[in-house]
Amino acid sequence: MITVYGITNCTTVIKARNWLEKNKIEYNFHDYKKLGIDAQHLTKWISKFGWEKVLNMQGQMWRKASEEEKSKVVDEKTAIEFFIKVPTSIKRPIVELESGEILRGFDELEWSKHFSV
Repeated sequence: MITVYGITNCTTVIKARNWLEKNKIEYNFHDYKKLGIDAQHLTKWISKFGWEKVLNMQGQMWRKASEEEKSKVVDEKTAIEFFIKVPTSIKRPIVELESGEILRGFDELEWSKHFSV
């Protein structure tokens, strides 16, 4: 089963979920604001994209973080610690496909290729 990771009120996550539903693609949704996220998932995502691409630097939670907190995020280990503490700082959505493929963000054309729509 496909798993979509994100937060419920994120407009990009809403668009992605609407697209999946419109295309009759079943998925599980994991709200990491409510449920959190573990280091194992974060390590997998970071190994695919790099911690800088998993971090949502455009997001409100990163912008709200103090300069001291931001200055501590310098590598994979410190990024994982920050993501666990502030999961809403993770780029959204992140989607794990049954094939093991991982998608970051929502791009309708890219998703159409992955889901054969």
